[in-house]
Amino acid sequence: MRVLFTVFPATAHVYPIVPLAWALQNAGHDVRVAIHPDAVDLVTDAGLTAIPLGRREILSSVVEFNSNLDLLDGLDDSYVLDTGAETPRWEAQWHGMTQVLSMFTPLLQDLVDLAERWRPDLVLWDPFCPVAAVAARITGAAQARILWGQDNIAWLRTKSKQQLAARGAMPGEDPVNTLMAPMLSRYGLDYDDELLLGQWTIDPMPAGMRLPLDLPYQTLRRVPYNGAAVVPDWVLDRLDRPRVCLTLGVGGRGRQVFRESGVSFPEIVATLAELDIELVATIDAKQREQVTTVPDNVRLVDYVPLSQLLPTCSAIIHHGGGGTFAAAVAHQVPQLITPMPFWGEHITAQYVADRGAGLVVPSAELTAGKLRDQLSRLLTEPAFGDGVATLYREMREAPGPAELVPVLEDLTTKHRS
Repeated sequence: MRVLFTVFPATAHVYPIVPLAWALQNAGHDVRVAIHPDAVDLVTDAGLTAIPLGRREILSSVVEFNSNLDLLDGLDDSYVLDTGAETPRWEAQWHGMTQVLSMFTPLLQDLVDLAERWRPDLVLWDPFCPVAAVAARITGAAQARILWGQDNIAWLRTKSKQQLAARGAMPGEDPVNTLMAPMLSRYGLDYDDELLLGQWTIDPMPAGMRLPLDLPYQTLRRVPYNGAAVVPDWVLDRLDRPRVCLTLGVGGRGRQVFRESGVSFPEIVATLAELDIELVATIDAKQREQVTTVPDNVRLVDYVPLSQLLPTCSAIIHHGGGGTFAAAVAHQVPQLITPMPFWGEHITAQYVADRGAGLVVPSAELTAGKLRDQLSRLLTEPAFGDGVATLYREMREAPGPAELVPVLEDLTTKHRS
């Protein structure tokens, strides 16, 4: 069958689809990835076929996040859910989310043209790209979302529907109309929630982290992909002390942890170096300039794929990103997390702690000394090894990409028209 992925043009959104795309391709299916013209290298570097989608000026500001880390300072916790009984933020969050989703509306005609010419059997789309569901509906393809984190969009949509029904609201009061009407009216289509939430949803996060939603989910074990690179010689060196990775991810809010905590990067590095460890910190050029003295047991690097580095590590310090979490679980490395909430990082951190696979230091409580002391616990207390093993077994129980392929084949046959 022909499978078309439609992806939000950012590294943190492309990387999660790669193992499933490989599995489909290896099973003999024709796989292509539609993405912004300036982000096609994220796809082709992974050995996949890219199709440039739309004009360069559309979503150009989003693409710039991959090359201009200063833009990350504009990110905040606006879309972090409070799923308690009374959540006063949800309504503003949902209105804001519909505005985010509408960024893809100008790409609809290009995507419809692509789908009509190539005729995919299955369209798998980023939850930020509902235009892909509309294109699939028009051309008769089966379609499903593939998540990269917690399903905040579905939760906000469900909350909105409940509240609208409770107050007897008229259909025109539904924020979804503002989002979807410009897409559907030109094609004479009526709205239903499949066009926003998919005919089903592929969820690569552990079932225990899933929000309580009545939706058809297909669980997928997240196989970490972190890009390809030549392995540095030092990665394979024989170690005489534990190696610890300090990383802030490839996107999101991780790099704001120092600003929000008031603790500087050089202070963190100097204090962690007091331990008998080798610290490998992945940093950008601006952070490197801040460190005037590099201790002998510290290695500052621009980037090393976690799949290369983590097999040699005894612990990892990170901000709670989904890709870093999955890589640490896959390589059975204890995690020390200072969550920087942007989407669901605090949920990830708590999940790790609850299973005894790591520790959490909230950014509001972060000090260099506390981070050092908690890292020392990770490295010396055997119980964390048991927690890591438990979390690894739990992740392995979910079907991997190759195991999901026949499920997708059956679902495509069922839903394709």
